[in-house]
Amino acid sequence: MTVLRTARPTFRVSQLALLCVTVSTLALAGCDDQAGDPTTQIGANPRLPEPQNYLLPPIATATPGPWGDTTPTVAEGLQIHALARDLLHPRQVYTLPNGDVLVVEANGPKAPINRPKDLIEGFVKSFAGTGGKGGNRITLLRDIGPDGIAKTRTVLLDHLNSPFGVALVGSDLYVANTDSLMRYPYTAGDTTITAPGVKLTDLPGGPIDHHWTKTLVASADGTKLYVGVGSNSNITENGMPAELERAAIWEIDRTSGAHRIFASGVRNPTGLGFEPTSGKLWAVANERDEIGPDLVPDYLTSVQDGGFYGWPYSYYGQHIDARVMPQRPDLVAKAIVPDYALSSHVAPLGVTFANGSSLSAFKSGAFVGEHGSWDRAPLNGYKVIYVPFADGKPSGTPQDVVTGFLTADNHALGRPVGVALDKTGALLVADDLGNVVWRVSAK
Repeated sequence: MTVLRTARPTFRVSQLALLCVTVSTLALAGCDDQAGDPTTQIGANPRLPEPQNYLLPPIATATPGPWGDTTPTVAEGLQIHALARDLLHPRQVYTLPNGDVLVVEANGPKAPINRPKDLIEGFVKSFAGTGGKGGNRITLLRDIGPDGIAKTRTVLLDHLNSPFGVALVGSDLYVANTDSLMRYPYTAGDTTITAPGVKLTDLPGGPIDHHWTKTLVASADGTKLYVGVGSNSNITENGMPAELERAAIWEIDRTSGAHRIFASGVRNPTGLGFEPTSGKLWAVANERDEIGPDLVPDYLTSVQDGGFYGWPYSYYGQHIDARVMPQRPDLVAKAIVPDYALSSHVAPLGVTFANGSSLSAFKSGAFVGEHGSWDRAPLNGYKVIYVPFADGKPSGTPQDVVTGFLTADNHALGRPVGVALDKTGALLVADDLGNVVWRVSAK
């Protein structure tokens, strides 16, 4: 890959902004005729073109716009309402046994600027709406009426450090901050928790914290907690020491806090869940960038204990990433091919299995929230899909469940992140751009 070297920038912020928009526009125009049909990259055998090299990688994103009186579009037989509005970057939703819904609101820590690309990428992402104020809190929603709107809202926990994952085991509520896994006492019906909490274990955080989200799920018996820890770079540009125990799924003993690497080589595991038929752990993952609009497909996969999934040395099994030196042919040889490609750069940030769903056409698969691309044209993702399963495995093409986040003229009204089922089996969708939690139910 060609390395761009420049002198220390001396231009004003306004000039930088203009440069960023110009680069984004040129990149969008330059790669528009290169992206293929994303449907050919879905399923067990995705099309994988030859990688490309760039002086400046394509950066293309949607202009944000408010929902106003509109709502997302849902599949036939469904209806959608805003469960709660005016949130502060809602990332994840989680249903408690009594029916209360927790909403994790957060923004990540400020990213360091090490390269000219970091300046451009940071500006473009903030232009797309990711730079707004995050709550760094967990909000509790209660009293969901027939209109699908929560009548009661309280702050359950506040002053957290870029939280993302949350899980309840017995009377212990676990929160995965960007740098720690915390435990708080919880009693059914609580609307606020004032206890300071206890740190169960540290998680890889700063000073560089490239992929800050830490997704979380508990094992069925409650003895183990699983945390997704993303890489500290796109493709090791911050050095391998910065990647210690990253790009991995941790297994943490709930009693002692001791951990081990359950699976590695997963660039950014952003959603975890246990498939109800087989009991196996599954993950959605964001793959690497900057080698083309159709590389590399993000994916949904079962997670094997001790498995290695390629990052950074290879992708989709033994497809070598030549940017990484020195190579590790010993690891590449055992790299596991993911189960199910979602197509390139859709950025899945949440997954939940449909066991218990009250949506008649969606009862035995996985819902995936696709946050949407910022580096591909045409744009990809920006929707919630359903992947059907049979015998514990994906069994067909995905179906669109919630769309309309992206307009025909590339305005993003929202971007879906976490997905969950509420106590009635309705689908909840966190929209971190629209600052809404949507509730999808049967008509």
